[in-house]
Amino acid sequence: MRVVLDSSVLVAALRSRRGASFALLQALRAGQFEIAVSVPLVLEYEAVLLRHGTELGLLPSEAIAVVDYLCAIGHRQEIHFLWRPTLSDPGDEFVLELAVAAQAASVVTHNVRDFGGAQSFNIRVLTPAAFLQILREDQ
Repeated sequence: MRVVLDSSVLVAALRSRRGASFALLQALRAGQFEIAVSVPLVLEYEAVLLRHGTELGLLPSEAIAVVDYLCAIGHRQEIHFLWRPTLSDPGDEFVLELAVAAQAASVVTHNVRDFGGAQSFNIRVLTPAAFLQILREDQ
């Protein structure tokens, strides 16, 4: 199953090893699902992790290593069509565009309300806990 992970999930996963976001990264590492990445999303991952690096206890080189790992294991997707405006937050449009282009089943985010237009593309928008539950049910 292919999904798009919003940067909010990465920050939460690196902030605490106790939550669903961290469990999702462990499941990703174990090959239980696949992520889609695009140039705009990778640039956001990098910017967000570098910006929050100190509070996450990450050196800049460690933040870049996390992004490099996600790029190495992720399905790299080019985006040829823009579907704007669809969402209430224009800053999240590229996440939905990636999900559509990559034929992802879901966008996993802590900001579910920001992705109200995703259903028109048959993309589910799930919290990390909800997606983790789906993974557990599929096993």
